[in-house]
Amino acid sequence: MSFIVPEEIEAYAEAHSTPPSELLSRLAEETRAKLRSPQMLTGTIEGRLLEFLVFALGARRVLELGTYSGYSSISMAAALPEGSHIDTCEVDETHAEVARRYIEEAGYSDRITVHLGPALETISRLDGEFDFVFIDADKENYVNYYEAVLPRLSERSLIAADNTLWSGRVLNESEQEEGTRAIRAFNVHVRGDSRVVSVMLSVRDGVTLIRRAA
Repeated sequence: MSFIVPEEIEAYAEAHSTPPSELLSRLAEETRAKLRSPQMLTGTIEGRLLEFLVFALGARRVLELGTYSGYSSISMAAALPEGSHIDTCEVDETHAEVARRYIEEAGYSDRITVHLGPALETISRLDGEFDFVFIDADKENYVNYYEAVLPRLSERSLIAADNTLWSGRVLNESEQEEGTRAIRAFNVHVRGDSRVVSVMLSVRDGVTLIRRAA
């Protein structure tokens, strides 16, 4: 995966952001060395962005769709107020095992629950509203995830959807790869939804922030 911002600009931005903890650095190293698709790792810049969003919202209930190795969960947990919780969904048992191990080491087992299984099923089992939702799972279900969580948002909540620029492939209308078509369909769906206000950011591979319209 190539990100939208030139590599040297990405590196400069990362070098001038607060660096990750030693634990997150080890987690990133293990992810790149041992797991499939290491390009899915959240990384320093997006990890800090998610932490800032959770902090700014004062979010007490967070839902994450797509745990991978746990970097984003741990990043967000660092900004949670006391007594808050993250529910994170993962379909791959190997990914979930790595995430749980680092979540425990970080001391966040009491504030992060990893749910193994299809995210839509997990969402249907969870009660209540969410203050922040991070969508970073299989692209073919992005619209389904969006529709499942939108009615469950609290009054001043946000959705952040990852990979919405899809390495720039969204610009190529002739590209018919399934993930590309799914992301293009999601982007059109959100942009045309009068229920929400959205902004697409060129952070890493594209992050779209969404809130309900007033």
